[in-house]
Amino acid sequence: MRFDILTLFPDIIKSYINESIIKRAINKGLIEVNVINIRDYTLLKNGQVDDTPYGGGRGMVLMCEPVVRAIEAVKDDDALVYLLTPQGQIFKHELAQNIVDKTKHLILVCGHYEGFDERILNFVDGEISIGDFVLTGGELPALMIMDAIARFIPGVINDESFNNDSFRDGLLDYPEYTKPRDFRGYKVPDVLLNGDHKKIDEYRKQEKLRATMEKRPDLLK
Repeated sequence: MRFDILTLFPDIIKSYINESIIKRAINKGLIEVNVINIRDYTLLKNGQVDDTPYGGGRGMVLMCEPVVRAIEAVKDDDALVYLLTPQGQIFKHELAQNIVDKTKHLILVCGHYEGFDERILNFVDGEISIGDFVLTGGELPALMIMDAIARFIPGVINDESFNNDSFRDGLLDYPEYTKPRDFRGYKVPDVLLNGDHKKIDEYRKQEKLRATMEKRPDLLK
């Protein structure tokens, strides 16, 4: 899958994709991540990409011209384009799956300052938010969305890990334990130590339900 991330701060994206699982996925050719500097597409001097808002008000607004030109430079007929804004639909497991099912080319546009000129919405497929709060920019949401979607790509992580992810079946994942068996009086459940895989599977199913009921009961509705 191809990800194009449009940003004013490309080094933030580059530092992340050069580490860990995402780096390995890129090296294996499982995903492609391109970082596009929006400033490269402005027609104004000194790389200007924002200006004061019509009607007055605080802050600066990202202009149509550089953002739309950057989108058009990388977009093809199969691409989906999303702005990362607090006003967007909340990013969840189901949306990630829907994007993977629809396209192999995702363009994410990172906002900054007081946001985008509203007319840019005419050139994208929608808006995505990672929650009901505001960040200084869209780079962290872009990385989170890319990372979450990359897990759906075969080979990026092992199948067992993917199939047991939280939200995969509408429930949270079961708790995990490792050595030592006893840490300051907190012990690993005996059922995980007896080698009876049928009982272990039953225990884990029950633990998924328990964890979901205690931590995210809204998921059970």
